[in-house]
Amino acid sequence: MLYLWVKAFHIIAMVCWFAGLFYLPRLFVYHAMSEDSTSKERFCVMERKLYRGIMTPSMIATVGLGIWLLTLNPTLLSQGWMHAKLTLVLLLIGYHHMCGAMRKRFAAGEQRHSHVFYRWFNEAPVLALLFIVILVVVRPF
Repeated sequence: MLYLWVKAFHIIAMVCWFAGLFYLPRLFVYHAMSEDSTSKERFCVMERKLYRGIMTPSMIATVGLGIWLLTLNPTLLSQGWMHAKLTLVLLLIGYHHMCGAMRKRFAAGEQRHSHVFYRWFNEAPVLALLFIVILVVVRPF
């Protein structure tokens, strides 16, 4: 029964994390398109609160609960789909930190890319989610 509770909270944390992974790059799109200082300041506040208040705690909870699940059922580590899933999770953690670095550059007024770049950048977590869900549900290997 403990395993199912931990799994439920893992899924909830993952949904919260992905909400941030989807929304923060979308804020970057709008931030890159903004021209007045009031809008830019507002986006900086929104981005900081989202990253620090929702995304990072959700990522930590997702990873922590995932590790707990693996300690409760270590046989999962012998399955190929889990190796693929964990690889994607590591890539998502990197993506998360890239978002943090971009957020800091926006806050410093050093935005380097156009809104088009951020529109494409926003698609990466969609692909990761697609593959992770397929791996977990279908377990193809």
